[in-house]
Amino acid sequence: MDPRTWFRSLTPYFLYILFIATIGPLLFGYHLAELNTPQEVITCKRKSLFSPNAAVPTLPQCIKMNPTEIGLVSSIFTLGGLIGALTGGPLSSRLGRLRTMQFTTIFFIVGPVFEALAPSIPVMAFGRLISGIGAGASVVVVPIYISEIAPPAEKGFFGSLTQVMVNAGIFVTQLLGYFLSYGQMWRLVLAVGGAIGAAQAVGLLFSAESPTWTADQGKGRKARTVLAKIRGDKFDIEDEVSGWRVDDVNEVNDEEETLLTSDEHMSLHSGNSTGSHEKMKHLGMFEVIRHPEHNKAVLAVVMVMIAQQFTGINSIIMYGVALLADLLQSNAAALNLAVSAINIIVTASCAPLVDNLGRKYCLLVSIGGMGVSSLLLAIGITRSLSVLSAVAVLFFVGSFGVGLGPIPFILSSELVSTDAVGATQSWALGANWISTFIVAQFFPIVNEALGKGKIYFIFAGAALFFGSFVAWWVPETMGKKDADEVWGRSNVRQD
Repeated sequence: MDPRTWFRSLTPYFLYILFIATIGPLLFGYHLAELNTPQEVITCKRKSLFSPNAAVPTLPQCIKMNPTEIGLVSSIFTLGGLIGALTGGPLSSRLGRLRTMQFTTIFFIVGPVFEALAPSIPVMAFGRLISGIGAGASVVVVPIYISEIAPPAEKGFFGSLTQVMVNAGIFVTQLLGYFLSYGQMWRLVLAVGGAIGAAQAVGLLFSAESPTWTADQGKGRKARTVLAKIRGDKFDIEDEVSGWRVDDVNEVNDEEETLLTSDEHMSLHSGNSTGSHEKMKHLGMFEVIRHPEHNKAVLAVVMVMIAQQFTGINSIIMYGVALLADLLQSNAAALNLAVSAINIIVTASCAPLVDNLGRKYCLLVSIGGMGVSSLLLAIGITRSLSVLSAVAVLFFVGSFGVGLGPIPFILSSELVSTDAVGATQSWALGANWISTFIVAQFFPIVNEALGKGKIYFIFAGAALFFGSFVAWWVPETMGKKDADEVWGRSNVRQD
């Protein structure tokens, strides 16, 4: 279908709820990078020429930290993210996608309050922990929500917006840091995250619950009404509705609904439920890894999530400036902005490829590109070749945006059925947060121990390993109706 045709068929309401939902991943990126640019001002390493009392007179201009304390304040965000990731999936299965997103906004609002008003390291760290919980839960539930509200043929494209918004959050916080890294204005950078969280909380009040999740609760007729509102009159929803495992999806009047409810009530008491309104049982985190239909999918998604981090992307996002500043002789903040902008452009421009070329193909191209880039970057840094290093960084970030950036977030909703997607996503994002912590904490140590740049030979080897795993184990999901079709199973499911 011509992109212009299907884009015109999208309703304003769908675009609205899509934007409001993806504010969560934006805040994940925002908090991940918020300390990067103003770090020297926050930690008293760079004294400001501006009045120390320009922002909040009762608070210190800066909070003195040594490298260990800086690492603690930075990495504790990943601990909060891990907590949020492990709880976000099961919570979204029990309470719903919308209710869980509303719950995460509490952390997005409260965390920045402690950060922006922090007088000491413990308060700053606590705020980062709270913000991390919201971010971890958000990047679990939002990709699931998007996959369940997006048109079936464009799930990959809209799923890619999760990573686009993460990159946008990184860019926004670095842009603010570029202009506000003086005096106490760094507190404003941290406070803006809370304001964005409050805006999302208001926006979610007017958003709709996932029709798929609603149908799984035995409310097929309500789910159909919500789906019709999201899709609009120009979209045929019958194929989507037929995929729901409920029977009460056709239009009925109030009298018929009353009779249906009465019959269901009587059948339940007699022990002969028809099952048409029966709620789906969602699997827990340990149930899903023991389930014969889902354990292969859990392994696939977890390994791809680990690959996203162990191929080295956060070594560039978090430490690339310090790594290359001597070679490139460039302003650190400006270099941060350039890398972030490229990441957004590449991820957004390559988003249609996911639905045109396939998830697996894009993953393999992405991992292969990052592996080659790692080799070039290792050679460029170790031999002090500034041009080669700069080109390798750009190619590295670009390759990430082609597939390994956006695709891991959408695989859970396509490799398992709805009853297992929440638990699977929690396993996946839990592995991702642990991997993020390992890279963030140990990259500087290993890079220094091996010699500057040589660690990228390790990342190149990791790319070879994960590329081989994807080629062997991960199935293609493009064009497949459900997880049963992806794995070549019968439509009769096991309990």
